[in-house]
Amino acid sequence: MDSPRPHSRRFSILPKWISAYEREWLRPDVVAGLTSSAVVIPKAMAYATIAGLPVEIGLYTAFVPPLIYAGLGMSRPLSVSTTTTLAILAATEFGQVAVSDPASLATTSATLTLLVGAILVLASLLRLGFVANFISEPVLVGFKAGIGLVIVFDQIPKILGIHFARGTFIDNLLSLFNGVPSTSPTTLLLGIVMIALLIGFELFAPRAPAPLIAVAIGIIGVSLLRLQDHGVELVGQIPQGLPSIVKPDLPLIKMLWPGALGIALMSFTETVAAGRAFTANGELQPEANRELLATGFANAASAFVGCMPAGGGTTQTAVNRLAGARTQLSEIVMAGIALFTMLFLAPLIALMPQATLASVVIVYSIGLIRPSEFRAILNVRRTEFTWALAAFAGVVILGTLEGIVAAIAISLLALAYQNADPPVYELRRKPGTNVFRPRSPEHPEDEAFPGLLLLRLEGRVFFANAGLIGQKMNSLLDDAKPRVVAIDLSAVTDLEYTALKMLTAAEERQRKLGVSLWLVGLNPGVMQTVQRSALSHLRELDALQFNLELAVAKYQTSRSSAETTD
Repeated sequence: MDSPRPHSRRFSILPKWISAYEREWLRPDVVAGLTSSAVVIPKAMAYATIAGLPVEIGLYTAFVPPLIYAGLGMSRPLSVSTTTTLAILAATEFGQVAVSDPASLATTSATLTLLVGAILVLASLLRLGFVANFISEPVLVGFKAGIGLVIVFDQIPKILGIHFARGTFIDNLLSLFNGVPSTSPTTLLLGIVMIALLIGFELFAPRAPAPLIAVAIGIIGVSLLRLQDHGVELVGQIPQGLPSIVKPDLPLIKMLWPGALGIALMSFTETVAAGRAFTANGELQPEANRELLATGFANAASAFVGCMPAGGGTTQTAVNRLAGARTQLSEIVMAGIALFTMLFLAPLIALMPQATLASVVIVYSIGLIRPSEFRAILNVRRTEFTWALAAFAGVVILGTLEGIVAAIAISLLALAYQNADPPVYELRRKPGTNVFRPRSPEHPEDEAFPGLLLLRLEGRVFFANAGLIGQKMNSLLDDAKPRVVAIDLSAVTDLEYTALKMLTAAEERQRKLGVSLWLVGLNPGVMQTVQRSALSHLRELDALQFNLELAVAKYQTSRSSAETTD
């Protein structure tokens, strides 16, 4: 008889979540998909208007990107379409190209979205997922608050029913005040009612599909009261059916790539933040580079049907998770509802008032402005509060694209500042213990050791901060005039060549003055670096100590021996 053949593992093109799908997940996934679609689809259409695009582009963006992310992405509850931040950044780019006819606008949108997708895929291949960590939380708080303020003031004219040429934030603000006398009373009343309705749902029924209800009421109001005859502007006719294929205009890449880079960064940052925030126990944390790949392909593929830039959103992901989403099937259900809307509900959407969409945008964008977060930062760290304000001002005064560049620059400068000015502590020992802590007026009883100066460094010691560290140490040396300086390096992760050379010169200089240098608590990497350097002779002098307790004991023993000899 033939021996049985071992089973070979079959390669599956299906995503892992499908092969591991459990039957009891089906109902919560379907319910979550239906619920989130009631929130995401109206918001996606509203965000399309922020970007200056037709509302159907929002529908397309709620259809194609979720399907692709469901096949490639790791986050189970993440809801992918577009966001307020991406919409306002896209609007800036469309303004630079200066196109207004629908065909050219669709081509520009497709080119920008394709470019965003290509940047994200390339970043994934280069393993650049760590870049998202370079935007600090205070800077992100300020940036989003600035975006929220810009969006709100951008939508107020639609609530008032007025029009003016757009410019800088200050120009728009002045034009807004000048246009107030031309306000349409009916449009303003409709906008106020819609905003009150949405806020009411947020406060008293947060799980209700408030945007869908607002859109339905707006359409019903137009149908019954003929609000368009009283100055209320409508969305107007939109194409019914599947989206058409749009060919990107490659020559536009030269003009759009700087903005696309900023949009790609924000898309990735928001996607990773939302995915990680709503990961449940037992689920894998999304991998940054995998999320880059998934959102990159989602943008690149959807560009050919004219979609705007897409990414994961915190609010819509929260809705999806709270509605019971267990896997990415909820995203597929949501995309199916978007498809149904395109095929059958387009005539109804055409009756939607512009003021209703503007109300949805205002209510959900104003949530980006969170004074409590600024207050929390100020209570903890005044410096980071300044960074948050600078990022906020950068968006409002300079513009959205310039604002994101300013936000990144502020984060990098903050990182450089923190690394360039590390602390140098003079240590004392807590009486009756082996605990060493920084000298402070709060603990005058802590023990000092005559002739011994205990210092502690923290972090990475390298060329940018070695000089300042040396200045701080020299100041403490001048005050203490010790016979031995013991430097605790247990919290030092790396000792770079320039810093090591400066330390070697300092050791030689102090040795000529009769002062000994001891190094304490070196980790293996720093120990190897020291042993390969001119400081290797410290081992022969027994000047490399395991910890501070042993260093103090050695000093006290040597001092007692010296006193006995005398």
